[in-house]
Formats: sequence, C-alpha cells, structure tokens
Amino acid sequence: MRTRIGIIACLAIMYSYAQEVVQPGPAPVKIATDQYHGTLVEDAYRNLENLEDPTVITWMKDHAAHARSTLDAIPGRKNLMDKFYEFDQRQSSRVTDARITENQQYYYLKLRPEDDNGKLYYRDGYEGEEILVFDPEEYKSGEGLNHVISDFFPDHKGEKIALFISPNGSENAELIVIDKKGRQLDQAIDRCATFLASWLPGDTSFIYLRFNSSDLKDVNRQMHMKAYIHTVGTPEASDIVYFSSTTQPEIQMAAEEIPVAWYSESSNRVFAVLSTVDRSLKAYMTENLGMEPSHNWATVSTPEDHVKTLDANDREIYYLSFKDAPNFKILKTPLDQPDLSRAVTVVPESADEIIEDFRLTSDGLYYSTIRNGVEARVYFLARDAAEPKRLDLPFAAGNASLSNINATSPEIWISITGWTSPNKRYRYFPESDRFVHQQLSALAEYPELANLVVKEVTVSSHDGVEVPVSIIHQKDVSLNGANPTLLYGYGSYGISITPFFSPIILNFVVHDGIFVVPHVRGGGELGDAWHRAGQKLQKPNTWKDAIAAAEYLIENKYTSAKNLGIWGGSAGGIFVGRSITERPDLFAVAIPAVGAMNPVRMEQTPNGPVNTPEFGTVTDPEEFKGLVEMDAYLHLEKGTQYPATLITAGMNDPRVIAWQPAKFAAKMQAYNGGDKPVLFWTDFETGHGIGNSKSKSFQDFADVFSFTLWQTGHPGFQPAQKLEKN
Repeated sequence: MRTRIGIIACLAIMYSYAQEVVQPGPAPVKIATDQYHGTLVEDAYRNLENLEDPTVITWMKDHAAHARSTLDAIPGRKNLMDKFYEFDQRQSSRVTDARITENQQYYYLKLRPEDDNGKLYYRDGYEGEEILVFDPEEYKSGEGLNHVISDFFPDHKGEKIALFISPNGSENAELIVIDKKGRQLDQAIDRCATFLASWLPGDTSFIYLRFNSSDLKDVNRQMHMKAYIHTVGTPEASDIVYFSSTTQPEIQMAAEEIPVAWYSESSNRVFAVLSTVDRSLKAYMTENLGMEPSHNWATVSTPEDHVKTLDANDREIYYLSFKDAPNFKILKTPLDQPDLSRAVTVVPESADEIIEDFRLTSDGLYYSTIRNGVEARVYFLARDAAEPKRLDLPFAAGNASLSNINATSPEIWISITGWTSPNKRYRYFPESDRFVHQQLSALAEYPELANLVVKEVTVSSHDGVEVPVSIIHQKDVSLNGANPTLLYGYGSYGISITPFFSPIILNFVVHDGIFVVPHVRGGGELGDAWHRAGQKLQKPNTWKDAIAAAEYLIENKYTSAKNLGIWGGSAGGIFVGRSITERPDLFAVAIPAVGAMNPVRMEQTPNGPVNTPEFGTVTDPEEFKGLVEMDAYLHLEKGTQYPATLITAGMNDPRVIAWQPAKFAAKMQAYNGGDKPVLFWTDFETGHGIGNSKSKSFQDFADVFSFTLWQTGHPGFQPAQKLEKN
C-alpha cells in the first residue's frame, strides 16, 4: 500500500506543479456481522454507510482530492479534453428529447458548443422560427448550483410546459409550469420524480409523482409514493392525491411499487402502472377523468401477462408481451374489454428478431426489431393489412428509434444510427413509401473516424452459449496483443446496448485503442430469455460472459492482460466488480462507475427495494445466495493483486448510494496485494451521471480514458521519467 500510494503521490507532484498531495489514510475498520438464513456475513466497513458521520465524509473528501490530483496529472489527459471540445465545436447544435404536440408545436432541448447544459427551445412546425423558452443556467443562479432540465412535458396545444429542474445531478427535481415565452405561472413544487407530468383534458391540470422526502439518503423516500393532480395557478398544498395505496386500497399496492398514471388522449382514458424494475407490468385503466380519485379501475394487465409496454387508440389497446414469446409479440384487445386471455396476436414472435418497441398512428402500427443486438429493422402494419411491411431504411442501422405524436395522428419519425454512423432523423410517409430527412441536430464531419471498422463476432462463454461481441478499432490495427483495449458492459434489467454513435467515446479508438462491447446475459439483446439468464441466481452469467470476451480478445491477439481494461456503471458495477474479483489476472484496469458494489446491502438504500425483482431479496434464502454471489465487495480477498482501479461515486446519487462504492474502495485498498493504484473519486457536486453538465461529462470520460491509457502503457500517457518505488 505505501509503495502504491507513494508512486501516485510522486506522479501528482511532478505533473500538477501545485501543492503537495496529502496521502489519504485508510478507512477505519469497524466489523459488523449479519446473519442471513444461518449464514454469517462479516462487513468490515459498515461504518462507511453513515454518510452523516463527519469522519466518513472527511475520508471520502481526502480520497477524492487525491484521486482528482492524480487523474489531472496524467500526461495526455489535457489533450483528450482538448479533443473533446474540438469535436464538440464541430457540431453547431445537438438536439435531444423533441416533443411535438398535436398542432405541430415543437419543444426540444438544444446544446450548443458555448452551452454547458441543454436549454429548452420552441418552434411552430418543423421549419418554424426557433425561440429560446428556458435557460436552466439562469434558474436560481445565485445559489451556485448546476441546474439542469431533467424533463419537460408540453400540454396538448403547446401553450404551457411542465418543467422538471434538478440541481447537481440529484434527480430531486423542482416542478414549475411556464408558458411558451418562459414565464413561470405558479410556484415550484419540490421533491418531484421526473417520470411523467401528464396533462389532463382542458390543459389546466396534470398528474405528477412526488417523493416522500428530499433527503436522498432517506430509506423511505420511495415507499408508498403518490401520484397527484395539480391545477395550474393553485398552491401545491391543494393538490389532490389521485393514485396511491391510500386512495385505491382495493388495488393492494406494495410499498415499493411506484404508482405512475397518465392521460391517453387517443383513448380518452387514464392509464396507470405500478412500477418497479420488473418488466411485467401491473396496469390499470379508468374512464373517470375528474379531479377526484377513481375507484373504478379496470385491470389491463397482470404480472402473469408479461406485458412490457402498452398503448391505445380510440378502439383498442396494444401490448408488447413476452408471455410464451421471449422474443416478444404484439397483442391487442378491445379498449372496453381489456381481457388478455382473449387477445388477438397482431405481430407474432420472430425466431431471430427481438421486437424492441412500437408506435401507433392513424395509419397503423410501426414497430422496430433488433437482430443479435446490433442490426435494427423497422416494420409497418397498415390498418386492415394482413401482413407487416419491412421498411427499406435509408442506411443500414444498428439502432432505430420511433417517435410519434399520438395514435390518432399520422406522423411517424424514425431515427437511425450505428457505431460509426451519426444519428439521422427521418419522417416517413407510408402512402408514398418515402423517407424525408428532417434533422434537428446539426450534422458534423469527423474525418478521424473514417478509418474505423466494426467487427461483430460471437464468443463461446463458460457454458457453451454464444455471446455477441462488438469490436471497434482502426483499420490498420496490428493484432500483436499490444493494443490498449476497453471492455464496456452492463447486463441488467433487460437493457440492450445497441449500437450508438459517440465521437467522444470513439476518441479512445482514435488514440490507438480498441473499444469492445460484449452483449452479456442480463441485457435484452437476445430477448427476454437473455435477460433472465443474467438475473438473480443466474447473474454469474453476466460476468462470466465478460470474462469469456476478455479471453477471446487475448487469444486472438487484439490485446493482452496487461493492456486490457473493463468499464461499466451503475448495475454495470456488478459486471466489472465480479469480473475482476473472479479473474484479476485478466485485466490491467477496472473502472466501476457509480457501481452497485455491495448488493447484499442494497435493500438498505432508498432505491434498493424497487430493485429486488431484478437482483433478489435477502429475505429469500435462495435469492440471498444469488446476492452474495454477485457482491463484489464480499468477494475481495486479502493479498490479491488487483488491476489498477478507478472507483467513482456521486454524493447526490439517488440510484446507487455513495457508500456502496466507498465500501468497495476502502476494502480493495486494504486487501490489494499489488502496487497498482486504487483510486476513489467521489464527486460531491453530481449524482448518478444523469443530468451532468457537458463539462462534467467530458471530465468523466477523460478520467476513464486517460486512466486506462496510462495503466495500459500508451506512450502518450506515461510520466516523462520512471519513478522509483518508495
């Protein structure tokens, strides 16, 4: 430990030209012992769970300062940052989250090179004049916080906007209502969840969801949450509890089920779901659109129906279901008789394509599929047509996303992208089978990326299952085992890492690196069965698939163990943490970012109970065993030579509480038998990464890439002279 920290301290002194870096001390050990179903679990750093303890915060700040100094001192890091900003300057604007009303009012977030956060803009129609509506950097500017627009919802005519604004990445939003000129119409509502603000008929009221407290560490913050109705211009105290365990006791909502309700203008109904991470929705519907809570909720789907998502028009409800169809199918029922036992199959399950999403328009049904996690297709089933038509997309796409206005309007937009293809947005006209390019973001040229190639391979995992793996590198790369390589993965919730275009991430490849995405089990790239094969007791498949991908890269001379890094965030902390605790010899670098590193204790966090359908609960003897197995913190062993590791946390993180990475960092530093650095960086001004400013995001990417390139021996990221161990 002294040798390792001494090297890092010397590096920081040499390259920061600042005051001497103070070597942070180890975390104090205070052993706690828990018994689960006859099994004793020893926890040496339980004390770090107390984020109100000044000594804990001081320890975290000391390590944050040390990590920051070390990372900032890496040669080449500044050049990376400069390149990020250079790439950013090439695109005059980047648009996200476009919302289009029934009368063609466009609202969207736009980020220009001179902006650090997205601003809300408006235009009347696609070609209308652009008008700035709201700048979050001017909201409460005297408080010294970084406010971001975390979501927004225009009313049906686009005259008013419900706007969620979150400080410092906390996702602890204030909800305000503004008009299209940006004027605030009533007082802010605090501690709001950004799931939805759904306008009711007449556009004077909307449904929204609220946390029980603003304290991100409050374990009851998400228990028995309530959906409210707010009327614009009235005080928040007069808001009506509309959907909750108290107003609808007959539905028997569990404490951890989040009640999300919205108005469907196409069907003139209110729908509601009880949300957890389980993709099998409990969904309900009511015709009561008044201002009082309804007790007349019809059941639309149960967990046994395995419905992932649903939508409705004025006659029918459509469902995306994986019941007896792991690759998904689309069903429909009459709107007035939502009985799935009598549902009609609209689109049957495909043998080799996973149905990802669907949209209803007045012309019919559009749906997107994915093959092997990397090949996107889009289909159109016209009203009264017997068979769907596969659309001939403008270019081969790795990812295709659909957007519409509602089920009674004809408009459909299809945005397509790939690993090396920037996102392009098209309006599709079914009557002429024509795509019209309607770009919102400005396009840019990246000649540096012209030399990149993508290889899609399959790798045999520990049990013989073939795992798709995407490999991106420069054409002239030599397969000599010496290439810095970064393995990036996730593998939870059935979330697919489909191809995406990011010139920032591709910067790693430009710096002679190889970027690899193994589509591991636990994700959804190969359907629901793929997800369930990496869930709960099957979770080891997630990191064993990662290990198989690492072995493939080494065997085929893409890289070697001394040049290979592994990176993942949030639930991807399991992917990273268990890969390096099971096979520390395979990796030179590990970066678990805001990672779930201590799943056995997850239920003691505010966001833990809602995640039990994905990972399991300690109250179940078998699921407890699965949690122990996926717990990287518990699998750290004394004297093991671990890879160079950068562990990150966000103090305002509402999803993975900061003490999970903190405990892992403390124990890994104490147990590490090698001399490679184990850095722990807590950002006290951000959360889970959602809502970060552009500059914060660039900093995070620069940390990941420069740390990886330093520790994998890239010559542009090494000290000018070799340092002696001390």
